[in-house]
Amino acid sequence: MRNQALILLCIVVFGVIGTCHGGSLRKKYYKKTCPNAEEIIKTATEKHVANDPTLPARFLRMHFHDCFVRGCDGSVLLNSTTNNSAEKDAIPNLTLAGFDVIDDIKAEVEKKCPNVVSCADVLALAARDAVSFKFQRPLWEVLTGRRDGRVSRVSEALANLPSPFSNFTTLVRNFANQGLNVHDLVVLSGGHTIGVGHCNAFSNRLYNFTGRGDQDPSLNPTYAAFLKTQCRNLTDNTTFVPMDPGSVFTFDNNYYVTVKQNKGLFQSDAALLTNKGSRNIVNELVDPKKFFTEFAQSMKRMGAINVLTGNEGEIRKKCFVAN
Repeated sequence: MRNQALILLCIVVFGVIGTCHGGSLRKKYYKKTCPNAEEIIKTATEKHVANDPTLPARFLRMHFHDCFVRGCDGSVLLNSTTNNSAEKDAIPNLTLAGFDVIDDIKAEVEKKCPNVVSCADVLALAARDAVSFKFQRPLWEVLTGRRDGRVSRVSEALANLPSPFSNFTTLVRNFANQGLNVHDLVVLSGGHTIGVGHCNAFSNRLYNFTGRGDQDPSLNPTYAAFLKTQCRNLTDNTTFVPMDPGSVFTFDNNYYVTVKQNKGLFQSDAALLTNKGSRNIVNELVDPKKFFTEFAQSMKRMGAINVLTGNEGEIRKKCFVAN
């Protein structure tokens, strides 16, 4: 695992994005080598999103899961091999979806600019463009110049990805390990405003919270009763429900309204109310303008976690296999 203190130093002290690994992320990185790269990715992404409204949530989650393991290096996209179990096959990543679409978007770029644009950049841009599609404007800035990692290990995904069962202390540690703070934790949790959660990620809150067949007392009782009509038992691992009731396809700040009503789906959502500082941030983000501004900034910081730049890593031709 790369030196976490070093990446934190780069972000906090130098205030420069991605300068600690032989290069830097910057605007229009492909201006000379593939001038239309970002437009090709945007057009291809929007074509898919227009036909599948689940993709914004899927790409956002995939980008998050990529960045939290070995940094934003596209390692989550790699397939397992005979000799290695990749991140993609870790339990938290088994519900990721849309890999085939990322491969398709990458193929569109390859047609125009072979061996130039990294899969890591394709994923970062596609996540932004998918979420932004309904707004017809980019919701956050994506600097480019990432290189693709060659290493992908299931064990590292298990060790580094935040869990939906985590308490506040564990979540803070997960984010601090990536050079992110409590503010980023609360802001990026707002991504749960779109997408779904599978029953096995929260059904313990309904049926066996402390191991005694009980319900999580912090969960809104009315909401819990509804969830029990969807998730019938602890072993259901196929049923899913919206993470933000009524907002499954709408990217907005309603997540924070939901959390304040004790309707956060996961234990990790409810955890945001267990600390005074994070609770204050939740209250602030009920303001839509504040949320969109802060989300853009935190996404930019997340997108720079432990990036490979310069001559590090590689540029994969196909995202699911290392060169």
